[in-house]
Amino acid sequence: MRYEERLTAPKSWWVIAGLFGVCGALILLPLGPIPMLAGLVGAGAVAMGCVSSYGSVRIRVVGDSLVAGDAKIPLSALGEPEVLDPEETRAWRLHKADPRAFMLLRSYVATAVRVEITDPADPTPYAYLSTRDPRGLAAALDGAQLV
Repeated sequence: MRYEERLTAPKSWWVIAGLFGVCGALILLPLGPIPMLAGLVGAGAVAMGCVSSYGSVRIRVVGDSLVAGDAKIPLSALGEPEVLDPEETRAWRLHKADPRAFMLLRSYVATAVRVEITDPADPTPYAYLSTRDPRGLAAALDGAQLV
């Protein structure tokens, strides 16, 4: 394994998920204490499950592949990685984005790496990967392609 990162959700999202549990409890409060507790636990569990699943995506450079979320891209099909600063990251999320691109984006991560897909049989022009360590990911991709 040359690189691994998990794009965990920010702490504020967990607080919001807890507040969803409180809302569930308040909605069921008129029905009594047992339904109120069920609403607290049920709504909180569903909200926290959503936050956990959204924040569990991983980016890995393993062997001869880049594994980003559900995608597994061979390193031989990748071009030169481009480290994006926060301004460029925002631009590639908005007006520069290509609808055919593979985008593993998380709005709460301010930086990213963009890698051209050089496989002529693949219609995907590039992969956009949100990452908290863009230089580390780019270095891992460069180092893995040289091996």
